Order: sequence, then structure tokens, then C-alpha cells
Amino acid sequence: MSNAPLPKVAWTGLGIMGSPMSENLLKAGYDVTGFTREQDRLDRLAAAGGTAAASIAEAVRDAEVIVTMVPASPQVEAVAHGPDGILAHARPGALLIDMSSITPQTSVELARAAREKGIRVLDAPVSGGEAGAVEAVLSIMVGGEQADFDAARPLFAALGRTVVRCGPHGCGQTVKAANQLIVAMNRQACAEAVVFLEKSGVDLGAALDVLNGGLAGSTVLTRKKDNFLRRDFRPGFRVDLHHKDMGIVTDAARAVGAALPAGAVVAQLVASLRAQGDGGLDHSALLRAVERLSGAVV
Repeated sequence: MSNAPLPKVAWTGLGIMGSPMSENLLKAGYDVTGFTREQDRLDRLAAAGGTAAASIAEAVRDAEVIVTMVPASPQVEAVAHGPDGILAHARPGALLIDMSSITPQTSVELARAAREKGIRVLDAPVSGGEAGAVEAVLSIMVGGEQADFDAARPLFAALGRTVVRCGPHGCGQTVKAANQLIVAMNRQACAEAVVFLEKSGVDLGAALDVLNGGLAGSTVLTRKKDNFLRRDFRPGFRVDLHHKDMGIVTDAARAVGAALPAGAVVAQLVASLRAQGDGGLDHSALLRAVERLSGAVV
């Protein structure tokens, strides 16, 4: 077992997912310096034992590993590129791990730009939501070089339970897009089942328990059953972000010639939910869309 010191980590993006993930690195013994524009998030990191930085340049200057966890491709590009970005200030040889959910092409272009600066890159989006981030049981799908993946394994082990290299740069994001397609369709099926069961007068709690014990069971149902029962749509993963992800998967599928007939319908239902003002709610709020279609006032 190696006695080498753990690498210094810079973390950019301390939102619903990023904050608990960075805190799990601190618990595992990593030295974490974080940057975000929200002071309360920096205060939270400092209270957990991390170091708050005033800029990206300050955060990444001495870092051996740099992690980004921001909402979408534009934010990744904003923090990575330009005179104030990561690539301008990270030291050669650093490993940049982007754990955001973005387009595969953005990941490929980031890796290409970073290579010119002597910086290694992995795309490593995650699945598991806020609960998975807090419990350090995320599924992490990785794209990039095998050697870089091997070097990052100990860090990934502090964040997730299922960690798999899926191929070269961009492949992690492609698998994440497929993940979001499956999750959205599963969530839509659960929402439709809930409305059907309630309108039929069935005990919803009992019904969901027995369904989750059989072939209809899923991680979505396990994690979100109480959300459906209590109509608790506080954001763990916002509809706005799932709308973004459905755009990624439909565009990527079009580019490779893959038909997504059912996925396209669910993408439109997610878009409709967002258009009705529910974009800030948890994506289990797809239940509200089905209720509206079924005549309920929500």
C-alpha cells in the first residue's frame, strides 16, 4: 500500500452535488481548495476543513488535481478557457477531471485544448443525485486515457461506488447522456403509474412497495418513492438540468443516426414541465406534468 501523500485538489463548482462531493474528499484526507461565486458555499467548504479561494487562478495554482462540477457546457468553457481560466493557470502535468454533465464534443475539445498546455483531462460525469453525492455512492462514468484513469482511481473511490472507464475522451459524457435518457423515461413511467394508481383508488404506498420489489423496481423508484407520496419536489436534481441533458442526448443521437422515439416524447414532456414554471423543482416533478394531463389542478 502506497504511503505517498494525497494530491492537492482544486474544486470548482460547489452546488447541490459539488459541495457534498468535495466534503467527501476532505473526509478521505485530501487537501481541497475550492472556488465558486457563492460565498455561503465557500463558507461551507471552509467549515468542513477546506480552503476557500478568491479566484480560479488561486484555487488551481498549486493543485495536482483539478475537479470541475458545474451545470453545463457553457460553464465548463467559462471556467476552463480564457485568461482567467483553469488552463491559463494550472501547472503542466496537472490532471483536470470534469465531473459536470456536458456534451461529448465539449469534452473532446477541452481535452484537445488542455493537451496543448500539458494538462491531462478526464471527463467523469456522475449519476446518483444529491443522495448519492452525500453518501459517496455515485456511479462515475469516465472518458480519457487509461493511465490518467488509473491515477484518479483513489479519488474516485472517495466519491462513488461504481467507477468505470468507458473509452476515450467524450465517452463518459456519452454514457451519462444515455443514463439521463433512461432515468427520464423511468421517472416518467413512475409518474404515470402513480397517477393511474391514485385515480384507481389504490393505497399508493403499498402499491409502490410491492412494485419496487418486483421487475418494475428501480433505483429511481427507491430514491423517489417518498417524493411521489409526499409531493416533495425540493430539488435534488432540477428539471432545468434534466431538460439540458435531454437536449444533449437527442442532439448526440441525431449526430450518430440513432432513433430515440420514446426518448423524444419524454424530452418534450420535460420541456413542457419547465415551460410551466417547474424548472427549479426536482425532476420527480414530472408527476405534476402527468397530473395536469390527467385533469388535476397542481
